[in-house]
Amino acid sequence: MKIKQNSHHAILGALYGQAIGDAMGMPSELWPLQQVRDYFGWITHFLPGPEENIAANGFVAGEFTDDTQQAVALMDALLAAKGQVEPERIAHHIMLWAERVGAFDKNILGPSSKAALLAFRAGTPLAEIPANGVTNGAAMRVAPLGCMLPSGDLPGFIEAVRLSCSPTHKSDIAVAGAFAIAWAISRAIEGADWVTLKHELPTRVEQVQQQKITTFSPSLSRRLVWAIEFASSLSHLQDSDALAELYHTIGAGMDNIESIPMALALVELAGTDPKRCAVLAANLGGDTDTIGAMATAICGALHGIDAFPAEWIDKINRANQIDFQPYAEALLSLRQQE
Repeated sequence: MKIKQNSHHAILGALYGQAIGDAMGMPSELWPLQQVRDYFGWITHFLPGPEENIAANGFVAGEFTDDTQQAVALMDALLAAKGQVEPERIAHHIMLWAERVGAFDKNILGPSSKAALLAFRAGTPLAEIPANGVTNGAAMRVAPLGCMLPSGDLPGFIEAVRLSCSPTHKSDIAVAGAFAIAWAISRAIEGADWVTLKHELPTRVEQVQQQKITTFSPSLSRRLVWAIEFASSLSHLQDSDALAELYHTIGAGMDNIESIPMALALVELAGTDPKRCAVLAANLGGDTDTIGAMATAICGALHGIDAFPAEWIDKINRANQIDFQPYAEALLSLRQQE
C-alpha cells in the first residue's frame, strides 16, 4: 500500500501523541470525575502527580507512565527483531522495564499484566500462561506496531497484533481493542481521514473479536459505533458537560469494553485535534492516562507532529529523557520494507 510522503511526521505524531496523552492524563489517573474537578478544576497543561494520588505521586510534570514505557519496550523489541513480532522478545523487554522501575513492588502494573509477567518470570512458557484478562494493557502499548505495519495484509496485521498482545493479554476483547488502536494509527499514517476510519473500524474489529472467542464480552464493534455516535451528539455542549455525559454513559475504566470506545469517542469529540484530545482525556476521570495515550496517538497520526506545540515536545523529551525521532525513522524504514 502506498505510503504518503509525510509518513515520518505522522509516525512522530503518533508516538508523541501517545506520550503527551499519557503524561497529560497522569496526574488525574484513576480518580473519579468529580474528584478530578474538585482537585484540579480544569487541566490544561502538564502537571506533577499529586501526593494524594497513589497511582501518580512521585511523577514530575510531563513524565509519562507505564503506558508509554511499555510502548517503548515494545518498540525496542520490534527493532531488535528487525520488524518481526516475537512474543518472547516482547515479554523480555517488558520484563526488563518492569524490573528496572520496580513495577512489581509499586502500583504500576495492571492486574492482567502483573499476573502474566510474574508467571513469565517464574519460568512458565508464554504459551502456557492463560492471560485471558479483559483490561487494556496490550492496547495501551500497541501504537508503535501501528506505526510499523502497513494495513494492506489484513490477516497478517491481525496476527501481528495478536502476537504483540500475547505476553500479557490473549483474550478476544483485548486483541480486538489493541487491533482498533493499531489499525486506526496505521491507516492514518497512510492518509486515511477520520471519516474513513470510522467507516472501516467496526467490521474489522468485529472480525478480530470473533476469530478466537475466549470471553463473554459484549461486541466491541457495536460499542465503538455507539460511543462515536454518542460523542457526535454532544458537540453542542461545553467540553466539561460533554465529558460528564461520556463518563457516566460510556465509562472510563480499564476494561477494553469501556476504554477503547471512550478513546475513539474522545477523538470524535475533539474533532481529531491532538491538543484538545489530550486535554479532554486528562479531565475525564477514570483511566485518564491510558485513554489519553490511545486517543491522542490516533489524533497525532492523523495530523502529524506539527500539530503539537514545540514546548510540549520539549517537555516530554526532558521529563522522560527520550527522543522519538530515531524511533520514528526506524519504524518508517521497517514500514517501507513491509
